[in-house]
Amino acid sequence: MAARKQYPLRIDPAIWEAVELWAKDEMRSANAQVEFILRDALRRAGRLSKRHERTSPKQGDKHAD
Repeated sequence: MAARKQYPLRIDPAIWEAVELWAKDEMRSANAQVEFILRDALRRAGRLSKRHERTSPKQGDKHAD
């Protein structure tokens, strides 16, 4: 697996809580959920290169933070 870029995220606590709840519902870590959300938004906007359009984590997949 390729190295991951680390980035300190400043986010509204209510938004983070919603992400954590969504992640829990889909049995993902909050980190994996944020990546899922970003990848989906980039794909929908046509901003994700074909090389990076790998299949997003499936529901139930767990990824380390």
